[in-house]
Amino acid sequence: MSHRSSIASRRQFLQQTGAAATAVFGFPAITRCQSPNSFLQVASIGVHRMGGNTMRSVASHPKVKIVATTLRESNEGGGGWWKLCDVDARHLELGAKEHPEAKQYADWRDMFSAHAADFDAVTVGTPDHMHAPMAVTALRAKKHVYLQKPMAPTIHECRIISAEAAKAGVVTQLGNQGRSSIESRMTRELMRTAIGKVKEVIFWENKPLSWWPKNTTLRPAGDPIPAGLNWDQWLGVRQPVPYLEDSYHPQNWRAWFDFGVGEMGDMGCHHFDSTVDGLQLAPPLSVQQTQGGSTGPLWGEKREVQLTFSGTAYTAADKLKITWLDGGIPPDPSVVKMPAVLKTMPKSGGYWIGEKGSIFKPYGARPYLLPEADFPVSAYPAGIPKRDHYHDWVDAILEGRKASGDFSHGANLTEIVLVGTAADRFPGQELHWDAASCQFSNVAAANALVKRAYREGWQIPGLG
Repeated sequence: MSHRSSIASRRQFLQQTGAAATAVFGFPAITRCQSPNSFLQVASIGVHRMGGNTMRSVASHPKVKIVATTLRESNEGGGGWWKLCDVDARHLELGAKEHPEAKQYADWRDMFSAHAADFDAVTVGTPDHMHAPMAVTALRAKKHVYLQKPMAPTIHECRIISAEAAKAGVVTQLGNQGRSSIESRMTRELMRTAIGKVKEVIFWENKPLSWWPKNTTLRPAGDPIPAGLNWDQWLGVRQPVPYLEDSYHPQNWRAWFDFGVGEMGDMGCHHFDSTVDGLQLAPPLSVQQTQGGSTGPLWGEKREVQLTFSGTAYTAADKLKITWLDGGIPPDPSVVKMPAVLKTMPKSGGYWIGEKGSIFKPYGARPYLLPEADFPVSAYPAGIPKRDHYHDWVDAILEGRKASGDFSHGANLTEIVLVGTAADRFPGQELHWDAASCQFSNVAAANALVKRAYREGWQIPGLG
């Protein structure tokens, strides 16, 4: 096939991922894993860094096996094919060393258009801007999906992903792994059982930005593209820009408005998760950024954001304020009290103020009830079992149940965080979010962040 014919074929394939996709792909994923002795056959898109960690973590499940079989041979006897896809041949080579029998693809569209019937499930661990087209294509092909957080960089994409997941009836999991930790699940319980109704929540995330680009100067002439990197494929749905060394690939894309969602969009999906669950929060009513802000091609490096939510049965009033801090802005020590065992304020953490007490939780660590004298050990829930977030997804597929972080939860969580990130482009202004109409009702310019067009040749019906 010529290069031009190949491009035309891929464009046609993306158009087929609309309503008619069910007839194109059929339902192999639903039937192959019904038997308790079946093995899950998985395709991985993005096989390096976080994508590689996702691939390895899912592959460690005993029901996900990699066997030495060619792509077109029968696989009825058990075992699983692993499909590897990455736009960087160097990354694909590393993934192939771990799974040498795996079929390799440089273009994920080829993997779906030619061989969708050969696998049951897909993991997506790519830069944020490609999450939605890959996830929606997989869902329309009736594949179970593990998607790294954030779900997508726009609220419109999140809503389409969630709707397609419900329509497909497959098992989905958002990759905010901390959600499954004992510490996070304990914190959710303590919000409801220990401190009374919640009055206020404060999050801070002040670790150094290891992913901030070494080069932030946009030059009209690009640098030589590294051998093996398909830069056009990496850009995907976004408008073309020159490749610049130390700017985007492989780990600096998160800082750029076109490709990531900054620090709040990334880590907010971890920090907010327990609270969204524990307090049963819907998207916020309004958001205002009081420090920091951005106008150019990069997200801001620091921010203070105030989000206002409707109250619930678990909040002390009809409104709840949540404060987000990052980029070196510390929480107010006169408000956020630390347990005695901690001598310095953790770089990252959360603080929940209730009518009867507070919860202090360093990020990734155990929660502390305060004041400590009021809360004996018996106040902490016991017997919370361990849960592997990756294996939970596989088990849920094999058992025919929902995973712990399915997309109905993940879309709501990501929408909450993305409403917060929108304020970075409108510092000082209070943005009113109307979830019913999926619009900012008082600042029309902010709605350009809700939905973004895909570039020519990459459009997907209903998505972008």
